[in-house]
Amino acid sequence: MTSVYVDDEERAHAFYTDVLGFETRTRIDLGGALFITVGAPGQDVELLLEPGDSPIARQYTRGLREAGLPCIVFGVDDLRAEYERLRGLGVVFPQEPTEQGPILTAVLDDTVGNLVQLAQPLG
Repeated sequence: MTSVYVDDEERAHAFYTDVLGFETRTRIDLGGALFITVGAPGQDVELLLEPGDSPIARQYTRGLREAGLPCIVFGVDDLRAEYERLRGLGVVFPQEPTEQGPILTAVLDDTVGNLVQLAQPLG
């Protein structure tokens, strides 16, 4: 399991499942807080949608965003097709598909405070 800080757990859950296509693995109401994990179908790794309201989390996510750095990278089989699918759903891409040596990358805004990179090996 790995985590990503998010501004709003409910919006993050909707984005990562309804838009990116992840599946809900865990959803527990802890009495005012939520513990939500999602994962790509067929993959064992889970992504914890971590509340980003602590001073450390806010500083970390703000620093990454100001530097234009993604908080996480997801591999995809066909980046250009995924880019078109996601754009059709209204996803904003600060970086369109770009060849970077042996990989093709794109960066999207996850709507909850983060930049996320998609990557596809070329060749």
